[in-house]
Amino acid sequence: MARSYRHIQQYEKEINELKEKGLTQNDIAQRLGFTKEQVKGFIKRQHKKERKIAAGIALRKKGRPPKDSKYSKTDKVNELKYIIARKDAKIKALEM
Repeated sequence: MARSYRHIQQYEKEINELKEKGLTQNDIAQRLGFTKEQVKGFIKRQHKKERKIAAGIALRKKGRPPKDSKYSKTDKVNELKYIIARKDAKIKALEM
């Protein structure tokens, strides 16, 4: 049975509710029209995100940032500050 493409993230709430009810990944997949592998991968990604949030790691989008992004400017500034600090530390170590 062919179906139109749907993003599995749109069904995050339903998947979590069915998982809390105790349904298996295969049962969830059959109810929502996905494959077991899609549901398994989705749950795996959700757990990875939860672990990162619990550890205090900021979630960032993957890929190249847009040119006009405010984050790219602050990241660039922080990177340059780090480079300057490392160079200063290296110069002090060599002067000793």
